[in-house]
Amino acid sequence: MNYKKLLILFLCMGTMGIGAQIKTPAASPASTIKQTVGLTDVTVDYSRPSMRNRVIFGDVVPYNKIWRTGANARTKITFSDDVTINGNVLKKGTYAIFTKPTATAWDIYFYTEYEGSGAINKLDESKIAFKTTAKTQSIPVNIETFTITIDDLTDTSAVLGFMWEKTYVGLQFTVPTDIIATKSIETIMNGPSANDYHRAANYYRTSGKDLKQALIWSTKATEMNKNAFWMFREKSLIHAALGDKKAAIETAKKSLEIAEKAGSDPYIKMNKESIKEWSK
Repeated sequence: MNYKKLLILFLCMGTMGIGAQIKTPAASPASTIKQTVGLTDVTVDYSRPSMRNRVIFGDVVPYNKIWRTGANARTKITFSDDVTINGNVLKKGTYAIFTKPTATAWDIYFYTEYEGSGAINKLDESKIAFKTTAKTQSIPVNIETFTITIDDLTDTSAVLGFMWEKTYVGLQFTVPTDIIATKSIETIMNGPSANDYHRAANYYRTSGKDLKQALIWSTKATEMNKNAFWMFREKSLIHAALGDKKAAIETAKKSLEIAEKAGSDPYIKMNKESIKEWSK
């Protein structure tokens, strides 16, 4: 092997080494909690630092200073519905959880700017969606790794817990289970909506299924929503597909009238073209 070939070989080996990545365990592993409380989904994403023979509260986590409530990226919590904490409504969505620990209580902040990492010295008041305070409780044994829990589950509530070292802080929140369940029951018991009938009729027409059944559903849709020009348009197309041009023209004129009031140019154009075609 000549020197030129040897040099190329060494360069290739060096390039391969640069591309490889050494894998080692994360100092603060990422964790995700997913819990359904009643009918509300709650998700927490956070990183979990460990004690490692350190004093945590009052030292690693100083008292009276904003803490990211974990490590690495900001700890995030997501609620699929509005929740209530201490009588105050926190809107559904995703929030960063910041805390300000003391020996006896923690201030807990739900912060709208949830992306980012690292500590933050001062919170922007305009981004604090909600703030509350929860008392600390002493644990008889050390919790080596920082842990967030969602416990004490009922159909309408749960407790968001924070544990580390010999400290536990719990924050109860309630969820709108009864409102969601009642609405669901009422919706089902009231039967299909106008949109349900409309979608079913459209599917039957475009799929070449029973056009008479499609017309029944389309008629129900237009009876339930008398200002839906797109539903009358669908009904006119079903009439036309059934060969009833007279009914198709009459229904298209109704769709055109409503579309003109609503200022829907596409439906105005489509109806005029169909009326002209069916009148031949």
